Amino acid sequence: MAGSRGSSGDSRGDPSVISIIGGGVCMMNPSWRDEQHPSFINFISSFLCANSYRLNFLPISPDLIFNNGGLSVAFIFETNWDPIRVSSVFTRVEELKRQFRFLYVVVSVPTREQNDSFNHSYFRHNIELGNPTFVPVCDREMGFEKIVKIAHARGVCKRQDAINTMKDERKQAVQGIDRFLRVVTSIPGIDEHDANALVQSLGSIEAISKASKSFILETTDLSVDKAERIVSFFRDPKYYLSPKIN
Repeated sequence: MAGSRGSSGDSRGDPSVISIIGGGVCMMNPSWRDEQHPSFINFISSFLCANSYRLNFLPISPDLIFNNGGLSVAFIFETNWDPIRVSSVFTRVEELKRQFRFLYVVVSVPTREQNDSFNHSYFRHNIELGNPTFVPVCDREMGFEKIVKIAHARGVCKRQDAINTMKDERKQAVQGIDRFLRVVTSIPGIDEHDANALVQSLGSIEAISKASKSFILETTDLSVDKAERIVSFFRDPKYYLSPKIN
């Protein structure tokens, strides 16, 4: 979103200053590249290399797309705010925000006049807060560092979401097995070893309820007596409706 200009510090321009475990890909629009000073492109290349990102030049709609952790994040990068180009910039923003779920607009405003012009334009165009997020910076080097940090943070969040999902699925699976064992071991004479053998060979309560005595004997190490108990438990009303004492 629009905001005041920050302080850059003495370390900008040194690609080794920020240590980010990247391992992703940065896709750059060749048209945008050709508009930049060669020294800035060299800075970008060095910065990406230092942070384990690959750089590819592709005819993409945004200026940059980062793919990190399986998540794509698009960027419009105005490296020197030009009040004359305000309309075209915001028109482009409106077009791209419909194409990309994660879109950021990074704007370099090195002078007070440029910063004031940007803030005025931002509010005049009634941009919905955070849709997309605008990031004003003091200079283009700071802007690119911000871009890499944003892309990296989004990738980390994506990976963490995946880890949390896996943990939830594992927890649900464990809970499902626990419920299975409780149900099966409620059958008189069936212990936890028998229940584990059944879950490995048949997989579900429904499958056990439909299994024949011969199939249970073929696929598990249960005795004939236990196989008969299981079949009776699920199919014989006289058995499953009568009181049982383990």
